[in-house]
Amino acid sequence: MSPVGSPESVLVTGAGGFIGSHLAADQHSRGRRVVALDLDPARVAHLEQPGRFEIVRGDFLDPAVARGALSEIDTVFHLAAAHLGSRASEADHWRVNVEGVRALADAAREAGVRRFVHCSTVGVFGRVQDPPADEDSPCRPELAYERTKLAGEAVVKAAIRDRGLPAVILRPAWVYGPGCPRTEKLFRLVRKGRFPVAKAGDALRHCIYIRDMVEAFNRAAKAPAAVGEVIIVGDELPTTVRSLVEEIAALVGSRPPHSLPLPVLRLAALLGELAFRPLGKEPPISRRSIKFYTNSTAFDIAKARRVLGWNPRYDLKTGLAETFRFLSSPAPWRVPLSDPATV
Repeated sequence: MSPVGSPESVLVTGAGGFIGSHLAADQHSRGRRVVALDLDPARVAHLEQPGRFEIVRGDFLDPAVARGALSEIDTVFHLAAAHLGSRASEADHWRVNVEGVRALADAAREAGVRRFVHCSTVGVFGRVQDPPADEDSPCRPELAYERTKLAGEAVVKAAIRDRGLPAVILRPAWVYGPGCPRTEKLFRLVRKGRFPVAKAGDALRHCIYIRDMVEAFNRAAKAPAAVGEVIIVGDELPTTVRSLVEEIAALVGSRPPHSLPLPVLRLAALLGELAFRPLGKEPPISRRSIKFYTNSTAFDIAKARRVLGWNPRYDLKTGLAETFRFLSSPAPWRVPLSDPATV
């Protein structure tokens, strides 16, 4: 906890990533001392501006690194994870997303932090059976990432219940915006006319613009009623995959996307994985990324409004337009992810 009279201090784990970078910058703009922790030195190089952030390079699973980073910290934003698009094994996912969360939560409680904001994902729902889902809807995770993020939530809930950790769990929808490699990849594919849509493209996609996401994090760190809660954050309404891609096509001046039968997409994904695996690269489309085309993700954000006093300010059209302006001009910074996730 920060000494009396000193600026409020926050720790952002995974600060070199897309969301982490924006969150660290947002917290600094609010006058807070920001400790930015990331495993990869290259990922935090763009944050190294004199007097702006305290950079800690290391693994949050290392007790010495965690203790040092947590020194005099009021709020922890835990974003670091083994994520979609990484080539981490199932065991790696469990080690980082479950056991790592347990170790960090314990260290944060011992350090006396005032708030622990844990970033989960709406991916824990798996395939939403009856959209829109809310926080009480059943979770049926399918991928290692989804299963371990749900297990990580259980770890945080146990720390809240058994050890009094003042924690909040956020489940973001698909976060997009400037600096996001998946967003940039989506723009590139649409510009090149290489983004097919499965069948009618009527699968729902719930999004949230990065500026709204960091505001939700800030509210989660402050709202008294948020402690102990699981909260979904997303746009006002979901959109269809076709509408999402058509919005981007209009911005980049390309033709609307073409539709392909789902069996054709699945075959292309399988062949792409077989061709790219020996190269150690992600294929343009994979069986995992087909979920983007076909899995309806639509959620009720009423709890975020009620508990956090939060409302999204950016609709999809505005958020995509702001992203396109960023991509069309010399960027002040980019997030250098060495292993960007596929769409």
